Amino acid sequence: MDLMDKGLLVVLSAPAGCGKDTVLAELKKQDENIKQSISMTTRLPREGEQNGVDYYFTTVEDFEKNIKENGFLEYVKYGVNYYGTPKKAIEEMLDTGKSVVLKIEVEGAGNVRKLYPEAISIFIMPPSLSELSRRLKNRGTETEEDINRRLKIAETEIQRAKEYKYIVINDDVQTCVNDILAILKAEHLKYDNMKNTINEIINN
Repeated sequence: MDLMDKGLLVVLSAPAGCGKDTVLAELKKQDENIKQSISMTTRLPREGEQNGVDYYFTTVEDFEKNIKENGFLEYVKYGVNYYGTPKKAIEEMLDTGKSVVLKIEVEGAGNVRKLYPEAISIFIMPPSLSELSRRLKNRGTETEEDINRRLKIAETEIQRAKEYKYIVINDDVQTCVNDILAILKAEHLKYDNMKNTINEIINN
């Protein structure tokens, strides 16, 4: 009997440099039922990007049509380009028992929680701001000014960690992944997510 009979919508946020991409890649590797949502955008594909893998690339006309039809969990407009999280694909995955992870910044996460209060919100914290600074510097891709700007943003985002249901510290990637897997297992076993299983047991 499959106890995991209902998919979970998971909101995952973290300041830049906290390793959320690495953590998410490991989560998907260790649990095939964990899927990542793919955003839709009106910007042009960059070299090496694939439609349906990195983003769903579309036109402004089609994107705005989806807005009117309430087709997004959330969306934003940066400059001339739209970015949004398509609702239909996520609902289809949830219906098949998959857990869908939205890797999203704190503002977008707040919008999703308003629409889906049952979403499991997880905030990944660095072990310290000094360690976060070290990780950003080790990237070797940003100026000192950029790093300082990111650290200020990180402080602001961390202050909003109280808005999330769970806080996980990424001091070690595997430990962080294990913590998140434990959270998802516990959420799956809550009564509301076990109703179908309970009914099967009673009726057999």
